[in-house]
Amino acid sequence: MKRVIVLSFLILVIPFAVFSVEKKIQLPPDHPFGKLTAGPGSELTEKKCGLCHSTDYIVRQPRGDFKRWQGVVTKMIKVYAAPIDEQEVRTIADYLASAYGTAAAETTKPK
Repeated sequence: MKRVIVLSFLILVIPFAVFSVEKKIQLPPDHPFGKLTAGPGSELTEKKCGLCHSTDYIVRQPRGDFKRWQGVVTKMIKVYAAPIDEQEVRTIADYLASAYGTAAAETTKPK
């Protein structure tokens, strides 16, 4: 009986002990400096949006006006349950439109 228990242990437990290897995931670095462009609403945007994704996700989005960014923020709330209340939507969309909007893109174009 002891042999059966020992053999069962060896057959069932040892393979997991031998083949279980700790895996590590190296995430790519965030965009330079890891912070959004400074401005009114940047801290709130970084705090709320950064709960679910890196700021890299924000800075690589296509530029857009207030209405487009408002739609993006609303989608994050409705589709992904982002914890953003109605008062914060306007602040975040205003910030994104000014820092990463079409007007901001025009001022950063090389001449």
